[in-house]
Amino acid sequence: MIEIAIMGHGVVGSGVAEIITSHKQKLYSAIGEEIHIKKILDLREFPDSPLADRFTKNFDEILNDVEIRVVAEVMGGIHPAFEYVSKLLAAGKSVATSNKELVAAKGAELLRIAKENNVNFLFEASVGGGIPIIRPLNQCLVANNVKEIAGILNGTTNFILTKMIKDGMGFDEALKLAQKLGFAERNPAADIEGHDAVRKICILASLAYGKHIYPDNIHTEGITNITLEDVKFAKKFDCVIKLIGDVKVLDDDRMDIFVAPMLISKNSQLANIDNEFNGIMVRGDCTDDVVFYGKGAGSMPTASAVVADIVDCGKHLKRRKFLFWVDSDNENILPYNESRTAMFLRLKSGDKAVAIERFGDIQVIAEGDECALITPVLTIGEIEQNLEGIDVLSKIRIGDL
Repeated sequence: MIEIAIMGHGVVGSGVAEIITSHKQKLYSAIGEEIHIKKILDLREFPDSPLADRFTKNFDEILNDVEIRVVAEVMGGIHPAFEYVSKLLAAGKSVATSNKELVAAKGAELLRIAKENNVNFLFEASVGGGIPIIRPLNQCLVANNVKEIAGILNGTTNFILTKMIKDGMGFDEALKLAQKLGFAERNPAADIEGHDAVRKICILASLAYGKHIYPDNIHTEGITNITLEDVKFAKKFDCVIKLIGDVKVLDDDRMDIFVAPMLISKNSQLANIDNEFNGIMVRGDCTDDVVFYGKGAGSMPTASAVVADIVDCGKHLKRRKFLFWVDSDNENILPYNESRTAMFLRLKSGDKAVAIERFGDIQVIAEGDECALITPVLTIGEIEQNLEGIDVLSKIRIGDL
């Protein structure tokens, strides 16, 4: 029997407990031993839970229990999760987490502690919820040099943009609907401003390229400035607008990484991923494009990924899986103004002539009171310089995905 603990009994934590108790035979057949929940850490009371006798408010009861070998951290946030996980790993307990904020901020340090103590720190659920991506990237695609990772990494923003594109809803109306349906939090800032997506692309980049990438160093845009006018002009260009996290390594070994809305062709494999679904494309030099698709959040999909990591930890109690990256100073990250792209511009029609004069080879895709233009591929800095003095209503990157 493998004794485990769960830290947190919210949306994901309760899902983890439900899967372990309702899928006992399935999990036993996968690991050859029964997984037994010995402790659940939460500050709240759950007197009606069938596991009510296993709840504790004292972290030390988990830390000091030598029988507990694996712990699921599903509390969220950095503190006290970081302090708790550090102590658990140092005490020889493996940890599975869904906490993207923790992994993005402290992954290198926690992986180092796990390595030093011959235990595992696994985090499949931290990116894409129930979509398998960490394990395939670390194992199935290991023979590839990863050229680029790009994806729709946030279900909330994808739902909002889908409603704008397909139902003609304004941003505010679509956000309210997302909140009503439970796809957006009461305070949706982490989603709509791109913070959730940047944590996820940093985790993927760290894993793919072996050096920790910190979200604070990455250019991040959300979707709060996207309008129905942008959506309509994008359609004229045979594109849709998606919030994309993107990372690629350039010929000089610098990393071009960002989160931003992008116009992507309707022929792209990511273009038809709608509503709350996520899609992650990995470009390998051997496989070319591989796309992972599914629900990126929710109690059971995310809990499923956490339980899979618990099983993996149970299979590797006396040996460490090779899942690792080193810390870094992020000096190899390309300054955002040096990132190269074509750009969609929405301007007042009176500014069109000036824009054409400055950019030269520019494509006009729609005209009227406002005009929509596509610039040639330039650096962000060059585009910004050419736009000085022009009243820009909107500018959105063009994606080659």
